Amino acid sequence: MNIVIDTSAIIAVIAGEPERDILVNQTKGANLLAPPSVHWEIGNALSAMLKRKRIALDRALEAIGAYWQIPIRFVDISLKDALHIADSLAIYAYDAYLIQTALQYRAPLMSLDTYLIECARKMNADLIEVNQW
Repeated sequence: MNIVIDTSAIIAVIAGEPERDILVNQTKGANLLAPPSVHWEIGNALSAMLKRKRIALDRALEAIGAYWQIPIRFVDISLKDALHIADSLAIYAYDAYLIQTALQYRAPLMSLDTYLIECARKMNADLIEVNQW
């Protein structure tokens, strides 16, 4: 089974956030897909955590090490179709890329970002709910 994974879910896993174990269990045996932008979003998210003093540099570097251990297949998407999504929902391209990946590869999207989930629903993308109990 393919699952499109977004930055929020990856950060939760590599930063050891409370949802970590749930996410790991729900993705066991799955092929994780993501648009190439997610790779750079990981660095951006960690730098934001550093800026806000939510994480120390040594822990951020450990998180990067953990990130490299996650087998994610970065896939190409239609930028044209992603821009149509961005326009129709008035969202940033980065969110549209994830929705486009889910639609194009007919794979459910896994995210902890409630706004992204809401937007993906509007585009009739399949979702995997992260069940916390």
